[in-house]
Amino acid sequence: MSSTPYERARPAETLASFLAAASIFVSVTGIAYRPLRLIPFALVLALLATGIGGRATRLATWAVGIGAVAFAVGMAAAVITSNPLW
Repeated sequence: MSSTPYERARPAETLASFLAAASIFVSVTGIAYRPLRLIPFALVLALLATGIGGRATRLATWAVGIGAVAFAVGMAAAVITSNPLW
């Protein structure tokens, strides 16, 4: 156990966590439905969460990576299946 007392999360850190989680959800949803409309929005959310920083830095970094992979996979899947990108 550590000897330091429990530190309470700042409201900005909590917001960054929610933004990162929402970004991951929207990125995964964008793979199946209109990737060019959803995934750039998800990447903006992930970059905002990364900029806020705090305790959610690792989650926000994962959100950016997942968004990038989701963009590539979603665009490829939409082109291969002839679904609309927009």
